[in-house]
Amino acid sequence: MTAEPQRIDERAPVTAATEPGNPKADLIRTAVMEVGVPLGLYYGLRAAGLGQWLALLVSGAVPLARLIHTVAAERRVSAVSLFTLSVMACGTAITLLTGDARLLLARESYLTGLLGLWMIGTLLARRPFMFTTMVRMLPEETARTWYSSWERHASFRAAMRWMSAAWGAAFLIDSAARIAMAYTLPVDLVPVLSVVLLVGMLMAIVRISKSYGRRMMARLT
Repeated sequence: MTAEPQRIDERAPVTAATEPGNPKADLIRTAVMEVGVPLGLYYGLRAAGLGQWLALLVSGAVPLARLIHTVAAERRVSAVSLFTLSVMACGTAITLLTGDARLLLARESYLTGLLGLWMIGTLLARRPFMFTTMVRMLPEETARTWYSSWERHASFRAAMRWMSAAWGAAFLIDSAARIAMAYTLPVDLVPVLSVVLLVGMLMAIVRISKSYGRRMMARLT
């Protein structure tokens, strides 16, 4: 006799027992592998005499290989993983056909642009991006407060939607800026400027979101 699968209440926050690893440590690890390693590899290959197009192709394969390894290790393909794989694979295929280094530089803008559109698209969902993402990183007691505030306060729901829209807009701006840099600046300058742009954009939107979030939570208490 088999046991009935346990139902999980969608309102219950992810606890330390179910949450895989430390979110901050995971974020740092992801940043190193997705940004630091490819950037260092590109400039290392360029210093070794490799051409711009090939150096970009090889360094850009690192995040793709890591994503494939993660999917293989977990033995499942999430919607986010499938979306990312599709965008990266299509961008790489187009670049291989054209041999255009600038098109390869612009490939990342497709991902950030679509990510921004997705964030804005969650405004039509039951709960927007900012709520569903942040609540999983909060301590259990705080997460329960968020769920309660979502059900009880229209101002809280409006704030979550506003911040989700702001994050989506920030990624769309990032995407447009990356395309502009890819086609107007020297190729060897673009990879490091793209990282500076991304870090600066994330720092700004995180700071704004935290400040707005504190004021909003203060009004609810």
